Amino acid sequence: MADVPEYRVPSLGVTDRLVELPAVPLRDARDGRPPRLSTALRVGLRGSTLCVRFDGRDDGVVATYLNRDDPLWEEDVFEVFLAPEEPPHRYYEFEVNPLGTLFDARVESPELSRRTMRVDSDWDCAGLSAGVSRRERRWSAMLRIPLPELAGGRIPVRWRANFHRIDRGALDEYSAWSPTYADPPDFHVPERFGILHLGSGLQKSKSERGRALPTTDLRLGLLET
Repeated sequence: MADVPEYRVPSLGVTDRLVELPAVPLRDARDGRPPRLSTALRVGLRGSTLCVRFDGRDDGVVATYLNRDDPLWEEDVFEVFLAPEEPPHRYYEFEVNPLGTLFDARVESPELSRRTMRVDSDWDCAGLSAGVSRRERRWSAMLRIPLPELAGGRIPVRWRANFHRIDRGALDEYSAWSPTYADPPDFHVPERFGILHLGSGLQKSKSERGRALPTTDLRLGLLET
């Protein structure tokens, strides 16, 4: 397997807040460098629901889509790709835009290549929800993804995953947790998905949770889990 990032996802207690976890920065998807607009990522497990929070600097929102499964990637968007199996021939795509509009799809990728992948946007994840907050020069989003809908049974403790951002403007910017190093940018590169280990940190203090990756704490949003 290529060298990809790993993250031990902490289980959140009743009083734990996702925003209190250390943040992980997204990087430029093409070359791995810090992007012009920073994005902080936090991930936690609350029961069987994966909670994913993005906090991003912004210089102007580009968002018009209001209907579920509209092509949100054509404008500003945060994205989550999750695969319950290894190799990730089947994975799930979740997106949210600054207006709170959702996109979800099931992706079959028999050759781990965009060329032969099949995207089923008619698939809907029951229980999927999101919250969005917008402030001057920044926007934040929280996605709540019920993992039983993806696993079809016992929830694996190890998942392949990637987290992305697209910012549209005079110069489009593509950021990712695990850069795909594709140019032109392409997020549908399953071999570059990172690894999530679920339910870690049960016996750790809040300050110790989520430290499997380099951290940059950007406390931008006011969303709650």
